[in-house]
Amino acid sequence: MKILILSCNTGEGHNSAGKAVMEAALLRGHEVEFMDLMLLGGKTVSHMVGGAYISIVRHIPAFFSLLYKVGGLISSSTRKSPVYYANSLLAGRLDRYIKEHSFDLILTPHLYAAEVLTCLKHRGLLSVPVIAIGTDYTCIPFWEETDCDCYIVPQKDLLGELIHKGLPKKRLFPLGIPVKQAFSTQKKRSLARKFCRLPSDAHVYLVMSGSMGFGKVNLLVAELIRKLEADEYVVVICGNNRRLRQTLHLHIQTTFGKNPQVRILGFTDHVPAYMDASDVIFSKPGGLTSTEAAVRQIALVHTSPIPGCETKNLAFFTSHGMSVTARTVHGQVTLGRRLMKNEDARIEMQKQQNHCIPHDSAVEICRLAEKLYAQRNHL
Repeated sequence: MKILILSCNTGEGHNSAGKAVMEAALLRGHEVEFMDLMLLGGKTVSHMVGGAYISIVRHIPAFFSLLYKVGGLISSSTRKSPVYYANSLLAGRLDRYIKEHSFDLILTPHLYAAEVLTCLKHRGLLSVPVIAIGTDYTCIPFWEETDCDCYIVPQKDLLGELIHKGLPKKRLFPLGIPVKQAFSTQKKRSLARKFCRLPSDAHVYLVMSGSMGFGKVNLLVAELIRKLEADEYVVVICGNNRRLRQTLHLHIQTTFGKNPQVRILGFTDHVPAYMDASDVIFSKPGGLTSTEAAVRQIALVHTSPIPGCETKNLAFFTSHGMSVTARTVHGQVTLGRRLMKNEDARIEMQKQQNHCIPHDSAVEICRLAEKLYAQRNHL
């Protein structure tokens, strides 16, 4: 089977979900192409769309929150939104691309691609099945105006919300948010500590900044360092956010000097190992990072959300006992320290994560894709 995975560079969560499915599909012998939808409009369009989204989220989150709320108000299953018509401008180019490369099936972890594919379907130009993958623990605005063959729902308790929004029940599959295989196979704590060069007997906090560096990560890290005990260690992963890494280095060295109990990393391929090596993780409530932590079963403190879908992610996780949170940095650090000192609380949270979150989503999505392909081709 030849599969096209369409994503968009508005944060790394969508890309990570798509690449997790790509990894599973390749291991199952399929041919897979992963593509940024906006590149069909040229690199300038891709950079503009991704850059605009990230700039709004990072610098004027209140405006992003307003846009999200307005989207929720105008979103409907009975009419098309301006978002749909804007994305449909790429329909012709995507149609040509699909036909030139003879794909058998298309998967998308992004609304924008689902909108374009819906446009093609309604014009009678799309003959291959489409699977849409939700990457947040809510029905984001405008999903209900799309028309895909299957929708991957992050968790079964969300089915009611999506059905209420107008998505057909028979097309909903609560298979979870896909994460890469490395997150599904845990290492023993001792081996992970050795691999990450962390003290075997330390209590380790892991701080994940997210790809956009939203929130007050520098203040959170400073608060943690101020309260560090002799047997505690902090690892901060900044990802591709070089500016945040430089700011943290400068801030910490200026305030605390060189501290052997603190490690600040940029991009690393070894996030699963650092998760295994940690006792408590601090992360904003992005759908992907939260799922990775839950699949890994780590005590989780959620930091301030990007207003919108991350607010819903936060509510979902805390209501299911899979994370804790507080409104202030001080409160978040206090909760993290309480978790660190209370093993029973950590174990109970890990049990809830294991119970609520599907672990083999990427493989299950591939199986669904294979079934859909076989049905379409009468195999």
